Amino acid sequence: MKKIAVYPGSFDPITNGHIDIAERASRVFDQIIVAVAKNPRKKPLFTIEERVQMIKEALSHNKKIIVESFDGLLVNFLEERGVDVVIRGLRAVSDFDYEFQMDSLNRKLSPKIETFFMMTSESYFYISSQIIKEIASFGGSVKGLVPDNVLKMLDKKFKSLKDKKY
Repeated sequence: MKKIAVYPGSFDPITNGHIDIAERASRVFDQIIVAVAKNPRKKPLFTIEERVQMIKEALSHNKKIIVESFDGLLVNFLEERGVDVVIRGLRAVSDFDYEFQMDSLNRKLSPKIETFFMMTSESYFYISSQIIKEIASFGGSVKGLVPDNVLKMLDKKFKSLKDKKY
């Protein structure tokens, strides 16, 4: 039986830290579903379709990884796919506090769910999607922090935002 895990997140945008976790997880599990969340509380820079496409392009070389989007509770997404393992990347102790709470809530909603915590590689622990967007919005270089296709999309997105007249 194939062991499948879900790696959920908003991935707005996906960073090299996210890529690192997905790639390493694919060495542990038979298949990884990168699940791009539609979060109504967040105002994303990229549409759900753009995020899914960027991730598919960035991870297209790895046939063990598929990309899907979802709306609603993660536990429902997991149940629909018959998956009981969630992958979460940790950068710092503050991430663990939040992720521990989410793990506890997920297991309360569905006791069979297990969370597989992975430490982000040392070279990526300081990267977050929020920081990437902030740097890029001010014209700073995020080369080497995101996949090349994401770099192009960030340049395009911020150029189009600057071109808009308010």
